[in-house]
Amino acid sequence: MDNPLRLRVAHAALLACLLSPCLSYAQNTAPVSVAEPQSQAASQSIQLSGTVRAVQVSNLSARVDGAVDKLLIDDGSRVQAGDVLIELDDSLEKIELSRLRAELERAQAEAGEAQRLVSEAQRLSQQKHIALTELALRQANQATTQAALKGAQAAVAAQQQRLQYHKITAPFTGVVSQRLTEQGEWITRGTAVLELVATEATYLDVEIPQSLFYSLSSNTQVEIKPDTNPNTILPARIHTSIPVANAVSRTFRLRLVADNPGNALPPGSSATATFSTAQADDSVLTVPRDAILRNPDNSFAVFIVDEQSDPAIAKRQPVKVGQILGDQIEVISGLDANSQVVVRGNEILRNNQPIKIVR
Repeated sequence: MDNPLRLRVAHAALLACLLSPCLSYAQNTAPVSVAEPQSQAASQSIQLSGTVRAVQVSNLSARVDGAVDKLLIDDGSRVQAGDVLIELDDSLEKIELSRLRAELERAQAEAGEAQRLVSEAQRLSQQKHIALTELALRQANQATTQAALKGAQAAVAAQQQRLQYHKITAPFTGVVSQRLTEQGEWITRGTAVLELVATEATYLDVEIPQSLFYSLSSNTQVEIKPDTNPNTILPARIHTSIPVANAVSRTFRLRLVADNPGNALPPGSSATATFSTAQADDSVLTVPRDAILRNPDNSFAVFIVDEQSDPAIAKRQPVKVGQILGDQIEVISGLDANSQVVVRGNEILRNNQPIKIVR
């Protein structure tokens, strides 16, 4: 009875030994997904911060002295070109205009009478009923009255213009950023009474290092991200490059322009400009971002597939990475273009661990 029992125990032990490699293989083989490196256009970029400025900023003043009669604006008022913003007291100027118009009417009457007398003298001279000297005197008087008429007309026009000078109007569409006077105040000619800013048209000034100045042109792709609204990206272009360097910082000024819908670039704020500087024939090797693993020393690695082994194994390969390109990341060195990299299941892989590729 003991011998059959011993045989069964020995048989079971032998069977367990034979099956153990299969069980070990099944437990250690890791299912993974893989991808091949890609070659794609480089996207080298430069980011620079700058200040948003309005295309037009004006400190408006009156052309004449006077007391502020009407204030039609306040800080923050939006105005259109031609709108009246401030009116000065013009009562005396209106009285003067009335007087000059009366003078004009008298000059018109005198000129009309002088014309009638000349016409009469010309008719009589044809009949030999008037001396030629009298005709000449009347013609001279007509010339004098015509000159007086033109002078009166000019005086009225000048006074009308002086009346207009008592109104301060907006030279362009914009926003009143600062009002510098109050109703009833006496202002003098040339003294600023308000600041008007054109908010619809703005530009961004950035300072670029001299080493990069000649790598940029009007064809360089530029995007602006307002710091007031980082979720907004505005296409832009280089409007002006000033070829004079700052002697202290060794930088050049670039002026960028972009559409400004909804005042996305408010004057005085900051914004970040991104310049794409890659050449058309530049390309880089990239892998999915999920393939990249960070080592404890902050270096990077990927698992590459060695299919020459049976079964296939995953080898940990150190790599040097570059810029992030969407869901891909540039691999500068350490990876062959024909390799396969593990993109799923690599978090728990060990070096030289058997793998099973699943799609």
